[in-house]
Parts: sequence; structure tokens; C-alpha cells
Amino acid sequence: MQRGSNRLSVHRDEEMKHELQGLLRSGHPTRTEEWHDPEPTADDDLEVAGGPVAPGGSASLTAIRTELARHLNRHTFPAGPRDLARAMRRAHAPDALVEPVERLPRTAHYSTVQHLAEALVESGRERRE
Repeated sequence: MQRGSNRLSVHRDEEMKHELQGLLRSGHPTRTEEWHDPEPTADDDLEVAGGPVAPGGSASLTAIRTELARHLNRHTFPAGPRDLARAMRRAHAPDALVEPVERLPRTAHYSTVQHLAEALVESGRERRE
């Protein structure tokens, strides 16, 4: 038995579930115009709609570091690019993130995700120049 303290009627609740169904299934907004979205994206969300975050593009250091941290844990470090790329592949990281790590100098060693992210951003700048 419902006590009636709900602000929305049962019909409006069902309508809202239907509006959010595409978003919940796909994981990204399904409307063509952002103002149509029932839940607009937050200003601090990562750029997911354009594909995976990849070094060398327009991704910021923070976004790259966050993506790396999703696929690498602290027990992986210190390590060289080969070991890091292997660990990222085991963690099912996207190729757009693994390939730049594989292109880093083989003699280099990185002690943290921050150092690796900085090296990737720097190598991306060098490639663009």
C-alpha cells in the first residue's frame, strides 16, 4: 500500500522511466539535442561521446591520468612501457590508450600514473609539432 507521500503519480513515474530507458541501456545520451535530455551531462564529465580518451588529441592531462588509473593499479609501478602496455591490455584498455604507451622509449621507467600521463602528454605534443 502506498501512503501517497510521493510527489509524482504512478503514471508520471512510468513516463520518466520510459524517458530514461535509452540512456540507461546505452550509457550515453540518446537524444540529438542536449536540451532534450532528461538528465544533461555535468560540466566536469569526461568526453566519452567522442570515443575513448586518447593521448595526443585534445584530452587534458587530468583526463588521461583518470583513464590510465582505470586500467592500471599501483602494484604495476614502477615499470617500463612494455610492461605497462601488457598490463593495460590485460585490463581491456582501449587501443587508443595502449598504443601511445607502446610508442614511449623502451628505456624509460615510470613510477606512478602521474609520471606516465605526463610522458604521454609530452610525446603527444612532440608528435604534433
